[in-house]
Parts: sequence; structure tokens; C-alpha cells
Amino acid sequence: MISREICSRVLQAAVATGADYAEIFAEHTTNHAVSMIANRVESINDTVIAGAAVRVYKGLRSVMASTVDTSESGLIACAQKAAEALGQGSAQIDIVLRERLFGDIHPVKIVPSSVENARKVEILKEGYFAAKEYHEGITQVSGNLADVDHNILIANTEGIYTQDRQIRTRIAISAVADLGSGTQTGSCSPGRRMGLEVFDSEICARDVGIHAAKQAITMAGAGYCPAGVMPVAIGNGFGGVIFHEACGHGLEASSVAYGQSVFAGKLGQQIANPKVTAIDDGTIPNAWGSINIDDEGAPAQKNVLIEKGILKSYMIDKFNGRRMGMASTGNSRRQSFAYTPTSRMTNTYIAEGEDNNDDIIASMEYGLYAKEMGGGSVNPLNGEFNFAVNEGYMVRNGKICEPVRGASLVGKGSQVIMDIDMVGKNMAMGQGMCGSSSGSVPTNVGQPMIRVSSITVGGR
Repeated sequence: MISREICSRVLQAAVATGADYAEIFAEHTTNHAVSMIANRVESINDTVIAGAAVRVYKGLRSVMASTVDTSESGLIACAQKAAEALGQGSAQIDIVLRERLFGDIHPVKIVPSSVENARKVEILKEGYFAAKEYHEGITQVSGNLADVDHNILIANTEGIYTQDRQIRTRIAISAVADLGSGTQTGSCSPGRRMGLEVFDSEICARDVGIHAAKQAITMAGAGYCPAGVMPVAIGNGFGGVIFHEACGHGLEASSVAYGQSVFAGKLGQQIANPKVTAIDDGTIPNAWGSINIDDEGAPAQKNVLIEKGILKSYMIDKFNGRRMGMASTGNSRRQSFAYTPTSRMTNTYIAEGEDNNDDIIASMEYGLYAKEMGGGSVNPLNGEFNFAVNEGYMVRNGKICEPVRGASLVGKGSQVIMDIDMVGKNMAMGQGMCGSSSGSVPTNVGQPMIRVSSITVGGR
């Protein structure tokens, strides 16, 4: 996108007032989306995001400026604004850029932009009408098929000059059901860092629609969940959202570096049940949250965060790593050039354990099986959370019984990971978009089935 020669001159302008580090982040991103509702295609949208940002450090001060003018003059003007905001001084950096190729472990066979809209509509209709025709109680269905082609370039005064192309594809189906006692919604939205070939190998659009509709019908026929403190089995896949939100954010350097995390200063200490091993891994081939390089040009890594209950690592970006005196772990991410990057998760999951899933359910005399989790809210300072259960069932005498609606899980992240006393063997991932100070980025959450020995269940 931008030559090494131009990048060198822009970086020289950025450090002209005494910065000890400078970087350029440029991107060209194409977003494409097809939407359906009321049995017809509602919209087909294309958007393009293109621009660049220049960021400079001086000690523990950081300034970023951005521009949509990626000509040499536009980039130099942007660099000069960042330099002026940083202060007065003189440059002391000899900049020699060398191109780095970190490889691509996420092969794409069918680039979405090369496929006609008619084919994308056909895929979306398959999922949409599978949901619509599942049951007469389905009253409304909406669907979306989106693909992103995200191209980035990073150059910095440490000599890095590198690029990456990130293609992702995702389908989402939502169904509303009414069986006479109020409406309930079911949804399913799998995605991968792949092209349209994902629908030939890993995602069946019809199954996505059926999953959404079945969940809606099941919950529409359910009674309300009783409230109380009880053991809870949490299903695999998107169940990992509790660890992601209530604990994962507390392990990011953006919180830890400022002492705004309950896990700050606890490396080497036991923070979870010994059955818990938690990992953030940006190197999983074709996974939704995977990257080849992060948004500071560092290669993706597999980072063991918690090993058998012991805190082993944080997720660290370059700038917050300065404050902590620790190296980057390849976790710096940003939504676009308009956002300042910071430490973020990629594919974060609780690893498989040694318990059998059947034994987890059988161990519960009375409790809740949260088969599929939904959204919620978390206080980042203390980890207190409240999450909805999208699909839940009561457990009695070691058996999964009737479905229940309106359930929620209320607790504190640092406590819930101590109370995970059984970890199953069916680890799976669920896809989402994680919002934080550097915008919205694609992340995977995951886990096998787990049991929390005691947690507050909200209901009626």
C-alpha cells in the first residue's frame, strides 16, 4: 500500500520532536453484507475503509494522529501533527526498514469479492428458510451473510515493514418463536477466517437456521427458571464468554498496567481452580479470532494465561508492555486506523480437562444446565458480571430435565474461576465481536462443558 521509502520519510517526520519510537498503521478494508427479512433480500451493502495512523512514544507518553489522505504529503502532515503534539526535541533514531514476511497460516481458497452476489444470496436463503420452515411457531426470521477483506501495513522505527491480509466470513440467523406464552428468540452466527469455501467444509447454512429456530421454539415452550444459589453446568463453545468477559479482560495489559485489574501483580500465584488451564492463541489456523501479526506488527502467539490454576502470563501490547517492563505477546489489536491499538484477546478458551461430560451432569442433584450463553455486562474493575442464558435446562438427580427461560448467571470473575470444579472434554469455539477501547475486533471464545460448584442464578 505504501512503499518502504515513503514510510521511512514519514517515520523521520514523526520522530522529529524527540520521540523514541514511531509507527505507521495503514489499512484498506472492504466489508460486504447481504441481509434478509420478511422472506426477501432487504439489502446488499459494500463499505470501504481506507486510511492510516501515525503513533509516537516518548517514554510513557503516546500520541496518535490519523488521516484518510495516504499520499506522501498527507502522511507526512499526519506525522508532523503527532510529533507536534508530543512536544519539542530532536530526533535520535536511525531508521532502516526491512520487509518481514511472517507467513500465512490461514489459507483462503475462495476470495469472497470474486463471488457474485447471487451465490451469497443463495447461501443465506438456505439458512433463512431452514429456520422459517422449521416450525409453525416461528413468527419472524432475519439473516445476514458478511465477509471482510482487511489489508494492513505496519512500519516502525524498530525496522519492521510488514503486511497482512485478513479475510473473514460469517453467517448469522435469528429466529423469533411464539407458542402462546410470549415470544422467544434463538440465534446462531458461526464464522471463520476463511473465504466462501467455509460453506463447503465447515459451516452448513441450513444447520445454522435450524439451530436458531430450534432454540427459539424450545425457549418459547419453557417455563421460568427458579432463582437461587446452585451448581451450574455451562455448555461448550460460546459458554466461554464468561471467562472472556469476566476474566479475560482482566488479564489484558490495558487493565493490568494501571493496576485496574484484580489479577495485577499475581503472576505465579493461584488464581483459579487447579482444573483450569486458560489459553489465548492467535495462531489457530483459520479460526475467527486468529491473526498472522498483530496491529503493531508482532507475530501471533499461543499464550498460556493460566496453567492448572496458576497465573502464567498476561496479554500485552507494546505500549503497555513498556509500563509493565514486559515484552509484547502479539495481542495488540484495533478496529481500524482511526483507533489507538491496545492489548486484546484473539481466540481465548478454557482447555479440555479430564472429566467426562456425562459425569458433570450426573454429579448435580439439583442445578442448572446453561447449554448456551448469551450477552451480559461486566464491571472491568472488579470482574462482577451478569450474563443471560439463551438456552437453559433444569437438572434433577443427575438428569437434564425441562427447559427454562429467563435464567441469568450472576457472580465475580475471580471467584467463578476458583469455583470451576469439573472440566469436560468437548472444547469448542464460539464467535463474537469484542468491543473495547480500541473498537470492535473479531474474537473466539471457547471451552468444554464445565461445572461451577456454586453460583447465583437469576430467575423467578
